[in-house]
Amino acid sequence: MREAGLARGKRLRVAVVGAGAIADSHRAAYLAHRDDVDLVAAADVDEGRALAFCATTEHAQPYPDLDSLLAEQEPDLVSICTPPGLHVGQTKAVLESGAWAWCEKPPCRSLAEYDDMTSAELDGGPYVSFVYQQRSGSAVAHFRDLLAKGELGRPLVAHCQTTWYRDAGYYAVSWRGRWATEGGGPAMGHGIHQMDLLLHLLADDDSEDGEWAEVQAMTARLVHDVETEDVSTALVRFGSGALATVVNSVLSPDEVSRIRVDCERATVELTHLYGHVAENWQYTPAPNCGRPETEPAEDVGSSHAAALTPVLDAYRAGRRPPCSGRDGRRVLEFVAALYKAAFTGQTVRRGEIGPGDPFYRGMGGVTVG
Repeated sequence: MREAGLARGKRLRVAVVGAGAIADSHRAAYLAHRDDVDLVAAADVDEGRALAFCATTEHAQPYPDLDSLLAEQEPDLVSICTPPGLHVGQTKAVLESGAWAWCEKPPCRSLAEYDDMTSAELDGGPYVSFVYQQRSGSAVAHFRDLLAKGELGRPLVAHCQTTWYRDAGYYAVSWRGRWATEGGGPAMGHGIHQMDLLLHLLADDDSEDGEWAEVQAMTARLVHDVETEDVSTALVRFGSGALATVVNSVLSPDEVSRIRVDCERATVELTHLYGHVAENWQYTPAPNCGRPETEPAEDVGSSHAAALTPVLDAYRAGRRPPCSGRDGRRVLEFVAALYKAAFTGQTVRRGEIGPGDPFYRGMGGVTVG
């Protein structure tokens, strides 16, 4: 942990590796926190892309690779915005340099890779946190607060839907749609955000009841000429007994992201596409139940900027950030269970996929890397 970076009032030196499209969201997040961070560098194997990215910043310097960036700039925090197959090596390099990592989804291609990359963390930091920005924002915190207070009653039935559309041109990018490079299909690359949000909404910090307990699933490749699936469905049972359905698709012209939770006292539905604010959340009380306070005190939408706030707070405090460690692993274990259930036709239970299981080494049951 770098003591200089912890000082209040000192801007953290931040950098980006991988200057593709998603890097723009990280640049915008850092710009929103300009009083706290200074974007000093970007690395990309494509020199032109690195130059173009840096030209949109105040004074960030371009680099051809991560190693030279780390050696010359000594950043405090590095965004990992590269394809999933590169995340383990780059994240470990960042952590071993003493910097924290803020890594895009999917975190990596397997549970084995997750455990490998997080093995480079140290108590008190550096840590790696993963970008699950859909769980950020005030409306998410408000739902969890209402649930914790008992105002919604017990969650009983839930639905998690990520039905998007991607054409053949999307899969023309060489690393997409392949187990060895992307790690999975829409369950990994698209639906992971909504599934993480559902698991986060129902999680109970004091009980196992809010954790998913078992899953049954099916996957299919109906349209695209890829190795992975292009649609998946799952049935989920939680520790509390609550049931959920999950649908992930890249075949759906009418695109939507949706989560619905039917609780004893109200139905709560979130409908959006790539981000949400308070007005995207609808609360419908059960008959003879009073309407809960549905508006959060402030309306902070989900975004990379909102997701960055607790990471910076954790860095300053020298404590583990959200979306890391066990919290960051939860949805990846769920995705592994979804794939195992689909491939084997069996019910898969939380905790059963360990080092001796082929689905620990790769979502398709084949070791990647």
